[in-house]
Amino acid sequence: MEPSSNPLRILWLFLGFSSAGLGFIGSVVPGMPSTVFFVLAAYFFSKSSPRFLRWVLGLPKVGPMVRDYRAGLGIPRKAKVLALCMLSFFALTSAIFLIPVLWVKLLVLAVGAVGFWFIHSRIPTKELVLTKHAAEAQRP
Repeated sequence: MEPSSNPLRILWLFLGFSSAGLGFIGSVVPGMPSTVFFVLAAYFFSKSSPRFLRWVLGLPKVGPMVRDYRAGLGIPRKAKVLALCMLSFFALTSAIFLIPVLWVKLLVLAVGAVGFWFIHSRIPTKELVLTKHAAEAQRP
């Protein structure tokens, strides 16, 4: 894909590096996701820098997951369940124990519910996608 014009390219690069930075932070901070930020970084780098896109796709731990996601395979079932559990745990813990203001509690719960719905309903499960592809390949 052809990189965007110069001002937009700088914005896409900034967003890509910011997302990758958050991904690295998420890989060491418990409860903070990492793969989603690397998926975002790959998207932003696809619009700005083929070199940095290759870098993200070549990362040893997350590169294969990002490549699978970009190929429409989604995420592995284990990663999906872990993401849903972590999201639920941290949204509920924050709302119940850490946030004193009612409207902020409700906001955190609402954002958590939307995140849960999105991961559960909109992100494919890799094993189901592969099973579906295998079944379609077996049809005459």
